[in-house]
Amino acid sequence: MQSKPVLKGRGAQAKAHNRFFELSHEMRDDFLEYCKKEGELADSNTTQYLNVFPKTIVNKVASPDVGMAYSMNMYQGCEHGCIYCYARNSHEFWGFGAGLDFERRILVKKDAPALLDKHLKKKSWKAQPIVMSGNTDCYQPAEKQFELTRRCLEVFLKYKHPVGIITKNALILRDLDLLKQLAADHLVGVNISITSLSEDTRRILEPRTATIKRRLQTVRELSDHGIPVNVMLAPIIPSINSHEILPMAKAVSEAGATGISHTIVRLNGAIGEIFTEWLKTTMPNSADKVLHQIKNCHGGTLNESQFGKRMRGEGQIAKQINDLVKLARRKYFKDRTKPKLNCELYEVYRDGQMKLF
Repeated sequence: MQSKPVLKGRGAQAKAHNRFFELSHEMRDDFLEYCKKEGELADSNTTQYLNVFPKTIVNKVASPDVGMAYSMNMYQGCEHGCIYCYARNSHEFWGFGAGLDFERRILVKKDAPALLDKHLKKKSWKAQPIVMSGNTDCYQPAEKQFELTRRCLEVFLKYKHPVGIITKNALILRDLDLLKQLAADHLVGVNISITSLSEDTRRILEPRTATIKRRLQTVRELSDHGIPVNVMLAPIIPSINSHEILPMAKAVSEAGATGISHTIVRLNGAIGEIFTEWLKTTMPNSADKVLHQIKNCHGGTLNESQFGKRMRGEGQIAKQINDLVKLARRKYFKDRTKPKLNCELYEVYRDGQMKLF
C-alpha cells in the first residue's frame, strides 16, 4: 500500500534543493521563457532540452576505482530517471536540482562531435579508451532526436580510436553498422546495465529505460555480431535486487556477455534524501529495512566515499553480496575474458595523416 500518490514515469518524486545555492537565492531560469513560448506550464512533467556550449568534451577521470581513465558526456541529466543514479549530484553544478530537474532538464552539447574531433587531433594526445556515458547515458531518449552519440562514434571510427560505451538503452542497436566496423579492429567495448529480471522492479527503479527483455535481446544481438558486451549488475541494492544476482548472471551469460561487474548502492550527496523519499513512496512497508541494510554496508551511513570501499561496501551484508558475485563469475563466466581495446591503430592513422602535411 502506497503512502502517497506516485509521480508516474519518473524516478524522483520531488524536486531537490540545490546545496550550492542559499534558500534565499533567486536563480534565473531561462527555460521558463522557453516554456511560455511553447505554451507549456513551467512545472509540467514534460522534458526540456537546453543547449549548452562547453569548450571541451573529454574529461580525465581522477577516481581510481571506476575502471576508466577518460570519459565524455554528450548530455547532462538523464530522462531514464534511475532513482539511485550517482550522476544526479552533478546536475547541481549546472544550477539545477538532483531530483526531478535531473530527469526533466536535459542539457545537450551539440558541439560534442566537433569537440571530440578537435581533441583527437592534438599532437600531445596518446590513445587511451574514452568512455561515453561516464556520467549520464549516451543512448538516453534525447539521443533519438539529436544523434550526438552516433556522430561521435563516426569520429572514433575515423581516427581508429578505442571507445567504451555504458548504456541501458536498446537504442544502441541503431548504430550496429558503426559498432561492427569498430569491433572489427577491437576498438569498442559495450557495457549494458541490467539491475533486475523483474519488470515490476524495473518500472519503479528505472522508469524510462528499456525493458529487461529488450536489454537481454540487446546483449544477445551485440554479442552475435562480435561486439564484446560486459553486463553491469549495478547497483546491487539489499532487499531490492540482491536476491537476483545469480539469476541475472545466468541470464546475461546465456545472452552472450563476456563478463559481469557490480557495485553496492551508495547514496552520496543529495541522492540519500531523494532515494529515501522514493523508497517511502513506492515501497513503504520495506523502506526501513532497505535503508538499514544499505547503512550496514557503509559503516552505519547511506554513503561511503573512501576509494576502495565505496563501491564494494563492508560488513556482513556487503560480504554476502560480493561473495555471490564471485560465485556467479566462477559458475557462468569461467572461460570468458574481457578483450583489451586496441590503442595502436590511432597512432598509425594519426602519424600517417600528419605526414601528408
